[in-house]
Amino acid sequence: MRRIMGIVLAVLLVGGVVAAVVAGRDSGETGTATKTVRMVIGSEKAEFFADPDVVKALAAKGYTVEAETSGSWAMEGLDLEGYDLAFPSSRAPAAELAEKYGVRGMLPRPFYSPLVVVSRRAAAEVLAGNGLAVLDEKDPGTLKMDAYLEAAGRDRTWQQLKGAGGHGELTGTLYISSTDPETSNSGALYLAAASYVANGGKVVASDADVGRTAPLLRKLVSVQGAQQSSTDAAFRDFVSGAGNPLVLVYESQVAALLDEQQNADDLVVLYPDTTVNSDHTVVPLTENGRELAELLGTERTLRKLAVRHGFRPQGDVAEFAAAAVGRTAYLKQRLTGVRQAPVPTSAVLHELARRARG
Repeated sequence: MRRIMGIVLAVLLVGGVVAAVVAGRDSGETGTATKTVRMVIGSEKAEFFADPDVVKALAAKGYTVEAETSGSWAMEGLDLEGYDLAFPSSRAPAAELAEKYGVRGMLPRPFYSPLVVVSRRAAAEVLAGNGLAVLDEKDPGTLKMDAYLEAAGRDRTWQQLKGAGGHGELTGTLYISSTDPETSNSGALYLAAASYVANGGKVVASDADVGRTAPLLRKLVSVQGAQQSSTDAAFRDFVSGAGNPLVLVYESQVAALLDEQQNADDLVVLYPDTTVNSDHTVVPLTENGRELAELLGTERTLRKLAVRHGFRPQGDVAEFAAAAVGRTAYLKQRLTGVRQAPVPTSAVLHELARRARG
């Protein structure tokens, strides 16, 4: 049911809000909700707020939530007058929104999720056979970002990789499908991680850095043609067997899929050895919005429900590690061996996205 709800809610229109989740009002929950909180959220959190158990937990604390979805970077162009909070998928767009609306103080970050690459087993094995990935049957795989970016920079095709000949679906240029970096958080963070690696392990901070890394980022994006504006849409295409064999998604989406789908034998999850965590960050616009944001990060039931939806709560790695037991072939209990790349400033990231889109 949560997957069906996610499909309904995932149709995003660039630059605007397109879907609404009314939690606690039309769901049949009576609860004790007395405060209605209006919010704009990234689409990857739509299933969480639509979950009847989340609705019930919020109602028990006196809240009804009305959530509308938008691309995280597209939120800046929305008129948020009358909303209680905005909930983009990382700190960079949240910081811009906070500045725009004069929000002071620390911005709550209830949970986070690293970016991963989902792959079909055949594609993952070909990558591993050519030194672009490392596979272990008992653990998730590792994408070697240096090697992958070198291959992408040289316009390598699947046909040029040994072992690909026996797989008719592995044709054309080797690339990872990502979302539009000008409107979508995951697409922008992909450029942040790639630019960090391409810049010699240093965050892109100057015009010279941008100029040095932009040609590679342009290749990573231009080869994809039209990009999705939502990771949920891209992930749905992958699950249905359509599209590219390598897709960048949130770890939380993989966890949610495993919670619903018993057979995932053909799925391989590759954790990039250099990646960026998506820190889901709240911009409180009213006192009710701030109260709800704090509740998401501290209330025990809501933290457990966040884990059930694949998010990692801030401040306690044990909660997610316990939930990942039995699924460690796909999910890392702890993010050991994964280097976290710093994210450039919003201005630099916008410029990288603009250059990458051409």
